[in-house]
Amino acid sequence: MTKVVKLGLIGCGRIAELVHLKVLAQLTHVEIAALADCDATRLEQFRIRAPTARCFEDYRDLLRLPEIEAVVICLPSLLHAEAAIAAFENGKHVYLEKPLATNLEDAKRVRLAWKRAKTVGMIGFNYRFNPLFAKLREQIATGSIGTLVGARTIFSTVKAELPVWKRARNTGGGVLLEFASHHIDLIRFFFRQEVREVHAEIQSFASEDDSAWLQLKLESGLCVQSFFSFTAIQEDRFDIFGDWGKLAVDRYRSSAVELVRSGEEFSASRRVERALTQFSGGAYRIRKALAIGQELSYRTALGVFVDAVTGGADTVPNLEDGLRSLEVIDAAERSAREGVRVHNTMID
Repeated sequence: MTKVVKLGLIGCGRIAELVHLKVLAQLTHVEIAALADCDATRLEQFRIRAPTARCFEDYRDLLRLPEIEAVVICLPSLLHAEAAIAAFENGKHVYLEKPLATNLEDAKRVRLAWKRAKTVGMIGFNYRFNPLFAKLREQIATGSIGTLVGARTIFSTVKAELPVWKRARNTGGGVLLEFASHHIDLIRFFFRQEVREVHAEIQSFASEDDSAWLQLKLESGLCVQSFFSFTAIQEDRFDIFGDWGKLAVDRYRSSAVELVRSGEEFSASRRVERALTQFSGGAYRIRKALAIGQELSYRTALGVFVDAVTGGADTVPNLEDGLRSLEVIDAAERSAREGVRVHNTMID
Protein backbone atom coordinates (compact mmCIF):
# COMPACT_ATOMS: atom_id res chain seq x y z
CA MET A 1 0.00 0.00 0.00
CA THR A 2 1.41 3.40 -1.06
CA LYS A 3 2.02 5.72 1.88
CA VAL A 4 0.47 9.17 2.12
CA VAL A 5 2.98 11.99 1.68
CA LYS A 6 2.52 14.81 4.18
CA LEU A 7 3.38 17.86 2.16
CA GLY A 8 3.89 21.54 2.91
CA LEU A 9 3.06 24.33 0.46
CA ILE A 10 5.35 27.34 0.83
CA GLY A 11 3.95 30.44 -0.82
CA CYS A 12 0.26 31.23 -1.22
CA GLY A 13 0.41 33.55 -4.21
CA ARG A 14 -1.51 33.53 -7.46
CA ILE A 15 0.16 30.52 -9.12
CA ALA A 16 -0.23 28.48 -5.94
CA GLU A 17 -3.92 29.40 -5.82
CA LEU A 18 -4.62 28.69 -9.49
CA VAL A 19 -2.47 25.57 -9.86
CA HIS A 20 -0.56 24.01 -6.98
CA LEU A 21 -3.28 23.90 -4.34
CA LYS A 22 -5.81 22.47 -6.81
CA VAL A 23 -3.45 19.86 -8.27
CA LEU A 24 -2.15 18.68 -4.91
CA ALA A 25 -5.70 18.33 -3.59
CA GLN A 26 -6.50 16.02 -6.51
CA LEU A 27 -3.43 13.80 -6.21
CA THR A 28 -3.89 10.54 -4.39
CA HIS A 29 -1.46 9.71 -1.57
CA VAL A 30 -0.92 13.42 -0.79
CA GLU A 31 -2.04 15.32 2.30
CA ILE A 32 -1.57 19.08 2.32
CA ALA A 33 -0.48 19.13 5.92
CA ALA A 34 1.00 22.62 6.24
CA LEU A 35 0.87 26.03 4.57
CA ALA A 36 3.22 28.99 4.85
CA ASP A 37 2.99 32.60 3.67
CA CYS A 38 3.99 35.92 5.20
CA ASP A 39 0.61 37.39 4.21
CA ALA A 40 -1.83 36.40 6.94
CA THR A 41 -4.85 37.21 4.75
CA ARG A 42 -3.70 34.94 1.93
CA LEU A 43 -2.87 32.24 4.44
CA GLU A 44 -6.38 32.38 5.87
CA GLN A 45 -7.88 32.11 2.37
CA PHE A 46 -5.84 28.98 1.71
CA ARG A 47 -6.78 27.51 5.09
CA ILE A 48 -10.40 27.43 3.95
CA ARG A 49 -9.45 25.12 1.08
CA ALA A 50 -7.06 23.01 3.14
CA PRO A 51 -8.79 23.07 6.57
CA THR A 52 -6.64 20.38 8.19
CA ALA A 53 -3.36 22.08 7.30
CA ARG A 54 -1.28 23.82 9.94
CA CYS A 55 -0.52 27.43 8.98
CA PHE A 56 2.66 29.45 9.45
CA GLU A 57 3.65 33.00 8.57
CA ASP A 58 7.33 31.95 8.59
CA TYR A 59 8.16 28.99 6.35
CA ARG A 60 11.07 28.06 8.62
CA ASP A 61 8.56 27.02 11.27
CA LEU A 62 6.88 24.75 8.73
CA LEU A 63 10.23 23.19 7.81
CA ARG A 64 10.86 22.24 11.45
CA LEU A 65 7.85 19.92 11.49
CA PRO A 66 9.23 16.36 11.44
CA GLU A 67 6.06 14.94 9.90
CA ILE A 68 6.44 17.08 6.75
CA GLU A 69 8.33 14.96 4.21
CA ALA A 70 8.17 17.19 1.16
CA VAL A 71 7.54 20.80 0.23
CA VAL A 72 6.42 22.65 -2.88
CA ILE A 73 8.04 26.09 -3.02
CA CYS A 74 6.27 28.75 -5.09
CA LEU A 75 7.53 31.96 -3.57
CA PRO A 76 8.69 35.04 -5.53
CA SER A 77 11.88 34.15 -7.41
CA LEU A 78 14.22 36.15 -5.17
CA LEU A 79 13.28 33.90 -2.23
CA HIS A 80 13.71 30.56 -4.00
CA ALA A 81 17.31 29.88 -3.07
CA GLU A 82 17.09 30.55 0.67
CA ALA A 83 13.83 28.62 1.05
CA ALA A 84 15.16 25.63 -0.90
CA ILE A 85 18.42 25.54 1.06
CA ALA A 86 16.51 25.67 4.34
CA ALA A 87 14.23 22.85 3.16
CA PHE A 88 17.16 20.62 2.23
CA GLU A 89 18.92 21.39 5.51
CA ASN A 90 15.78 20.10 7.24
CA GLY A 91 15.86 16.91 5.19
CA LYS A 92 12.84 17.67 3.00
CA HIS A 93 12.13 16.60 -0.56
CA VAL A 94 11.70 19.75 -2.65
CA TYR A 95 9.68 20.73 -5.70
CA LEU A 96 10.96 24.21 -6.51
CA GLU A 97 9.23 26.44 -9.02
CA LYS A 98 11.58 27.91 -11.58
CA PRO A 99 13.96 29.68 -11.61
CA LEU A 100 16.32 27.78 -9.35
CA ALA A 101 17.65 31.14 -8.11
CA THR A 102 18.14 34.64 -9.46
CA ASN A 103 21.92 34.32 -9.83
CA LEU A 104 24.48 31.58 -10.35
CA GLU A 105 26.12 31.91 -6.95
CA ASP A 106 22.86 31.21 -5.13
CA ALA A 107 21.97 28.46 -7.60
CA LYS A 108 25.19 26.63 -6.82
CA ARG A 109 24.48 26.93 -3.10
CA VAL A 110 21.09 25.31 -3.66
CA ARG A 111 22.67 22.49 -5.65
CA LEU A 112 25.21 21.85 -2.89
CA ALA A 113 22.48 21.71 -0.23
CA TRP A 114 20.51 19.27 -2.41
CA LYS A 115 23.50 16.99 -2.91
CA ARG A 116 24.19 16.97 0.83
CA ALA A 117 20.55 16.23 1.71
CA LYS A 118 20.29 13.30 -0.75
CA THR A 119 16.56 13.94 -1.11
CA VAL A 120 14.44 14.55 -4.20
CA GLY A 121 15.07 17.93 -5.80
CA MET A 122 12.80 18.72 -8.75
CA ILE A 123 12.61 22.00 -10.65
CA GLY A 124 9.28 23.27 -11.98
CA PHE A 125 9.98 22.91 -15.69
CA ASN A 126 6.55 21.36 -16.07
CA TYR A 127 6.30 22.00 -19.81
CA ARG A 128 8.50 18.97 -20.43
CA PHE A 129 5.36 17.00 -19.55
CA ASN A 130 3.08 18.82 -21.99
CA PRO A 131 1.88 16.12 -24.45
CA LEU A 132 2.57 18.30 -27.49
CA PHE A 133 6.11 19.07 -26.42
CA ALA A 134 6.75 15.43 -25.55
CA LYS A 135 5.57 14.48 -29.05
CA LEU A 136 7.75 17.16 -30.62
CA ARG A 137 10.82 15.74 -28.86
CA GLU A 138 9.93 12.27 -30.12
CA GLN A 139 9.54 13.44 -33.72
CA ILE A 140 12.84 15.31 -33.65
CA ALA A 141 14.56 12.14 -32.42
CA THR A 142 13.06 9.97 -35.19
CA GLY A 143 14.48 12.24 -37.90
CA SER A 144 11.07 13.00 -39.38
CA ILE A 145 12.33 16.23 -40.95
CA GLY A 146 15.81 15.00 -41.90
CA THR A 147 18.96 16.82 -40.89
CA LEU A 148 18.23 19.70 -38.52
CA VAL A 149 19.19 23.10 -39.92
CA GLY A 150 17.72 25.54 -37.40
CA ALA A 151 14.98 26.38 -34.90
CA ARG A 152 12.90 29.36 -33.86
CA THR A 153 10.98 29.85 -30.61
CA ILE A 154 8.63 32.47 -29.18
CA PHE A 155 7.25 32.75 -25.66
CA SER A 156 5.30 35.94 -25.07
CA THR A 157 2.20 37.32 -23.45
CA VAL A 158 0.03 40.40 -23.75
CA LYS A 159 0.88 43.51 -21.78
CA ALA A 160 -0.64 43.32 -18.31
CA GLU A 161 -0.12 44.58 -14.79
CA LEU A 162 2.72 42.67 -13.15
CA PRO A 163 3.35 42.03 -9.45
CA VAL A 164 5.80 44.59 -8.11
CA TRP A 165 8.60 42.04 -7.73
CA LYS A 166 8.34 41.00 -11.40
CA ARG A 167 8.97 44.54 -12.63
CA ALA A 168 12.67 44.70 -11.71
CA ARG A 169 15.52 42.28 -12.34
CA ASN A 170 17.07 42.70 -8.88
CA THR A 171 13.87 41.42 -7.26
CA GLY A 172 13.66 38.38 -9.53
CA GLY A 173 11.70 39.89 -12.40
CA GLY A 174 12.35 40.13 -16.11
CA VAL A 175 11.37 37.97 -19.04
CA LEU A 176 14.51 35.82 -19.01
CA LEU A 177 13.80 34.31 -15.60
CA GLU A 178 10.07 34.06 -16.26
CA PHE A 179 9.83 32.78 -19.86
CA ALA A 180 13.29 32.14 -21.28
CA SER A 181 14.13 29.77 -18.44
CA HIS A 182 11.40 27.43 -19.71
CA HIS A 183 12.46 27.55 -23.36
CA ILE A 184 16.14 27.10 -22.59
CA ASP A 185 15.22 23.94 -20.70
CA LEU A 186 12.97 22.75 -23.52
CA ILE A 187 15.72 23.37 -26.08
CA ARG A 188 18.06 21.16 -24.04
CA PHE A 189 15.22 18.62 -23.68
CA PHE A 190 14.25 18.56 -27.36
CA PHE A 191 17.74 18.43 -28.84
CA ARG A 192 19.46 16.49 -26.02
CA GLN A 193 22.48 18.78 -26.00
CA GLU A 194 23.78 21.84 -24.20
CA VAL A 195 23.92 25.49 -25.26
CA ARG A 196 27.51 26.39 -26.17
CA GLU A 197 27.24 30.03 -27.24
CA VAL A 198 24.83 32.88 -26.52
CA HIS A 199 24.15 36.25 -28.11
CA ALA A 200 21.38 38.40 -26.66
CA GLU A 201 19.69 41.77 -26.67
CA ILE A 202 17.41 42.86 -23.84
CA GLN A 203 15.03 45.81 -23.86
CA SER A 204 12.61 47.41 -21.41
CA PHE A 205 9.26 48.64 -22.70
CA ALA A 206 6.72 48.52 -19.85
CA SER A 207 8.97 47.08 -17.12
CA GLU A 208 12.63 46.29 -16.67
CA ASP A 209 14.01 43.63 -19.03
CA ASP A 210 10.54 42.71 -20.30
CA SER A 211 11.66 41.71 -23.82
CA ALA A 212 14.65 39.74 -25.06
CA TRP A 213 16.09 38.29 -28.26
CA LEU A 214 18.45 35.32 -27.96
CA GLN A 215 20.53 33.45 -30.49
CA LEU A 216 21.81 30.18 -29.11
CA LYS A 217 24.36 27.85 -30.66
CA LEU A 218 24.19 24.27 -29.44
CA GLU A 219 27.04 21.79 -29.11
CA SER A 220 26.30 20.38 -32.57
CA GLY A 221 26.44 23.84 -34.12
CA LEU A 222 22.65 24.07 -34.53
CA CYS A 223 21.40 27.65 -34.13
CA VAL A 224 18.19 28.53 -32.28
CA GLN A 225 16.63 31.99 -32.36
CA SER A 226 14.23 32.98 -29.56
CA PHE A 227 12.04 35.95 -28.72
CA PHE A 228 10.55 36.52 -25.25
CA SER A 229 8.27 39.34 -24.14
CA PHE A 230 5.72 40.51 -21.58
CA THR A 231 4.37 43.08 -24.08
CA ALA A 232 3.41 41.24 -27.29
CA ILE A 233 0.81 38.50 -27.90
CA GLN A 234 -0.08 35.25 -26.18
CA GLU A 235 2.17 32.71 -27.87
CA ASP A 236 4.36 29.76 -26.87
CA ARG A 237 5.67 28.32 -30.12
CA PHE A 238 8.47 26.18 -31.51
CA ASP A 239 9.38 25.83 -35.21
CA ILE A 240 12.01 23.20 -35.95
CA PHE A 241 13.51 23.22 -39.47
CA GLY A 242 15.13 20.29 -41.26
CA ASP A 243 16.21 19.66 -44.85
CA TRP A 244 13.04 17.54 -45.33
CA GLY A 245 10.54 19.92 -43.74
CA LYS A 246 9.38 21.60 -40.55
CA LEU A 247 7.83 20.66 -37.20
CA ALA A 248 5.70 23.31 -35.51
CA VAL A 249 3.67 23.54 -32.32
CA ASP A 250 2.05 26.35 -30.37
CA ARG A 251 1.10 25.35 -26.83
CA TYR A 252 -1.87 27.73 -26.82
CA ARG A 253 -3.29 27.05 -30.29
CA SER A 254 -2.16 23.64 -31.51
CA SER A 255 -3.94 20.36 -30.94
CA ALA A 256 -1.13 18.30 -32.51
CA VAL A 257 2.43 18.73 -33.75
CA GLU A 258 2.32 20.03 -37.31
CA LEU A 259 4.62 18.36 -39.84
CA VAL A 260 5.17 20.25 -43.10
CA ARG A 261 7.16 18.51 -45.83
CA SER A 262 9.49 20.62 -47.98
CA GLY A 263 7.80 21.52 -51.26
CA GLU A 264 4.30 20.73 -49.96
CA GLU A 265 3.70 23.93 -48.00
CA PHE A 266 0.88 25.20 -50.24
CA SER A 267 -0.40 21.98 -51.81
CA ALA A 268 -4.05 20.86 -51.68
CA SER A 269 -3.02 17.70 -49.84
CA ARG A 270 -1.32 19.85 -47.21
CA ARG A 271 -4.52 21.83 -46.63
CA VAL A 272 -6.50 18.61 -46.22
CA GLU A 273 -3.89 17.17 -43.86
CA ARG A 274 -3.98 20.31 -41.70
CA ALA A 275 -7.79 20.17 -41.47
CA LEU A 276 -7.70 16.49 -40.49
CA THR A 277 -5.02 17.15 -37.87
CA GLN A 278 -7.13 19.85 -36.25
CA PHE A 279 -10.22 17.63 -36.35
CA SER A 280 -8.43 14.64 -34.82
CA GLY A 281 -7.09 16.84 -32.04
CA GLY A 282 -10.52 17.36 -30.54
CA ALA A 283 -9.92 14.96 -27.68
CA TYR A 284 -6.72 16.79 -26.74
CA ARG A 285 -8.49 20.17 -26.78
CA ILE A 286 -11.16 18.84 -24.44
CA ARG A 287 -8.57 17.45 -22.01
CA LYS A 288 -6.70 20.74 -22.10
CA ALA A 289 -9.86 22.78 -21.48
CA LEU A 290 -10.69 20.67 -18.43
CA ALA A 291 -7.16 20.71 -17.01
CA ILE A 292 -6.20 22.93 -14.08
CA GLY A 293 -4.91 26.18 -15.54
CA GLN A 294 -5.82 24.72 -18.95
CA GLU A 295 -2.38 23.11 -18.94
CA LEU A 296 -2.02 19.34 -18.67
CA SER A 297 1.60 19.37 -17.57
CA TYR A 298 1.03 20.79 -14.08
CA ARG A 299 -0.65 17.66 -12.76
CA THR A 300 1.84 15.34 -14.45
CA ALA A 301 4.87 17.18 -13.10
CA LEU A 302 3.64 17.28 -9.51
CA GLY A 303 2.57 13.65 -9.80
CA VAL A 304 6.09 12.70 -10.90
CA PHE A 305 7.46 14.52 -7.86
CA VAL A 306 5.16 12.70 -5.45
CA ASP A 307 5.99 9.35 -7.08
CA ALA A 308 9.70 10.09 -6.64
CA VAL A 309 9.15 10.89 -2.96
CA THR A 310 7.20 7.69 -2.31
CA GLY A 311 9.40 5.52 -4.52
CA GLY A 312 12.76 6.97 -3.60
CA ALA A 313 13.76 7.30 -7.26
CA ASP A 314 15.67 10.11 -8.94
CA THR A 315 13.62 12.28 -11.23
CA VAL A 316 13.99 14.86 -13.97
CA PRO A 317 13.94 17.72 -14.49
CA ASN A 318 16.05 18.05 -11.39
CA LEU A 319 17.96 20.95 -9.89
CA GLU A 320 20.90 20.32 -12.21
CA ASP A 321 18.57 21.18 -15.09
CA GLY A 322 17.60 24.35 -13.26
CA LEU A 323 21.26 25.31 -12.97
CA ARG A 324 21.91 24.65 -16.67
CA SER A 325 19.05 26.98 -17.63
CA LEU A 326 20.30 29.71 -15.31
CA GLU A 327 23.83 29.42 -16.75
CA VAL A 328 22.44 30.30 -20.18
CA ILE A 329 20.44 33.21 -18.74
CA ASP A 330 23.59 34.51 -17.04
CA ALA A 331 25.45 34.27 -20.34
CA ALA A 332 22.60 36.08 -22.13
CA GLU A 333 22.68 38.94 -19.62
CA ARG A 334 26.45 39.27 -19.99
CA SER A 335 26.09 39.26 -23.78
CA ALA A 336 23.47 42.03 -23.66
CA ARG A 337 25.58 44.15 -21.29
CA GLU A 338 28.82 43.79 -23.25
CA GLY A 339 27.43 43.51 -26.78
CA VAL A 340 29.35 40.31 -27.53
CA ARG A 341 28.74 36.61 -27.98
CA VAL A 342 29.36 34.71 -24.77
CA HIS A 343 30.77 31.20 -24.68
CA ASN A 344 29.12 28.97 -22.07
CA THR A 345 32.20 27.69 -20.26
CA MET A 346 30.09 25.66 -17.82
CA ILE A 347 29.74 22.80 -20.32
CA ASP A 348 33.47 22.45 -21.03
